[in-house]
Amino acid sequence: MIRKMILAAAALLFTLSSGAQITLNSSEVDALRKLQMAEYAISNLYVDSVNMGDLTEDAIRGMLNSLDPHSSYSPAKQAKSMMESLQGSFDGIGVQFNMDRDTLLVIQTISNGPSEKVGILAGDRIVSVNDTAIAGVKMSREDIMHRLRGKKGTHVKLGVIRRGISGVLTFNVIRDKIPLKTIDAFYMIRPKIGYVRIGSFGATTYNEFKAAIDTLQQQGMEDLILDLQDNGGGFLNAAAQIANEFLQNNDLIVYMQGRAVPREEYRAKGNGRLLKGKVVVLINEFSASAAEIVTGALQDQDRATVVGRRSFGKGLVQRSIDFPDGSMMRVTIAHYYTPSGRCIQKPYKKGDKKDYDNDLNERFEHGEFYSADSIHFADSLKYQTLRKHRTVYGGGGIMPDVFVPLDTTQYTRCNREISARGILIQQGMRYIDNNRKKLKKLYPSFDLFRNKFETPQVVIDSIMAEAERQKIKPKDETDRQQTVAGLKRQFKALVARDIWDMNEYFAISNEENHIVRRALKELGAE
Repeated sequence: MIRKMILAAAALLFTLSSGAQITLNSSEVDALRKLQMAEYAISNLYVDSVNMGDLTEDAIRGMLNSLDPHSSYSPAKQAKSMMESLQGSFDGIGVQFNMDRDTLLVIQTISNGPSEKVGILAGDRIVSVNDTAIAGVKMSREDIMHRLRGKKGTHVKLGVIRRGISGVLTFNVIRDKIPLKTIDAFYMIRPKIGYVRIGSFGATTYNEFKAAIDTLQQQGMEDLILDLQDNGGGFLNAAAQIANEFLQNNDLIVYMQGRAVPREEYRAKGNGRLLKGKVVVLINEFSASAAEIVTGALQDQDRATVVGRRSFGKGLVQRSIDFPDGSMMRVTIAHYYTPSGRCIQKPYKKGDKKDYDNDLNERFEHGEFYSADSIHFADSLKYQTLRKHRTVYGGGGIMPDVFVPLDTTQYTRCNREISARGILIQQGMRYIDNNRKKLKKLYPSFDLFRNKFETPQVVIDSIMAEAERQKIKPKDETDRQQTVAGLKRQFKALVARDIWDMNEYFAISNEENHIVRRALKELGAE
């Protein structure tokens, strides 16, 4: 009887999640019976009371930890948050914010969102939610987010402090569906050259991309820089849809294959908006998964020049198995392969997540970020692109056609520590908050701002003073000068974001991004 119950439960689970009937052999049935007996013994015989829910979750994690680095288990709350970031929306009040010490500072309100509609402004400080203080109480960012978010149509009372206004203002906000954009920025970076930066691949990415391309083409775009730096991936379908925009009919985009999964191909339909014109794709060591699928497809089909550094190497395909309580298990079922047959996934040892997670540090120490010569590929990893028969390499990740080393003089160790600890944001936003009206009056247009604005010395002084208080010091005068130069560039971009939006932020920061500059050179614009 137990044997039949185990078989029925396992078959039902996999039929519901994958659509395929799974047949278990006798040893697999014995293993499942063993697991059930252990659960029964602990729940009925153990000396103390136990939480079987926690034990079950620990057992699932234990099994998955002995597999590959990307098979994982997510509790219900985490699973919901994960899916929200990919589905493209969540219910909330519609503000972008930073934490200024222990106070929530509104950076920007979502256009036509719930907060903007009731009059909340950039620079406001939210100090209470439904009469519960969130400022000065050392509440975690996660707890604050939990209080601000809620079901569409529900009310939330916000206590707000606004500069120049005495006392606490009260705003009653009706929560609504808040769209999450996956495209960080798009603009004309040079005459006839468009720039699009995709932050992740979600349910809305394709529609966002189409709208961005339509706008840029109306502005005269002929060539494109597609920026996938720091893009950690997302939905496969979104990646295939983006790649389709560039490729000819029936061009292979990607295929996947696994032990129990037959080869499945994604091919272009030939109906894309970007079948002509030059394309440069930008990647770095944090570009992964869906970003690597797009990059590999355009490289193998000789449709784009890839510029940057070797990508992360995440080419394992996961299938989600949803449990009744809202939790989710992601199980690896196959590998991704580029059109030339390269496996995107970098090597790993089962159960050894520590070494896998340390891979980027090892690349850094090995010198890979500074010189392409430090990267050695075996002859067996050589592949040919499909049209021009150029040599490309497998072995994990996508190796760019044009390597751009990491420039440590652009952002020094001191600069990185100042940014990582939030000192730049905190000190910079205080200045912006105090001078927002003045800045908007001085710079009515972005072009004027881009050409004339220079970071005030008082901002640099406050940043460096706070850094020194936290024992962050340049090692010498040269290091100090390089650190200050980097801070000035970063602050100017932050001001542009505050007064305008992310397009203007990247229009400033990209002028100092060496990978972007090399892309412009490849397109003859430098």
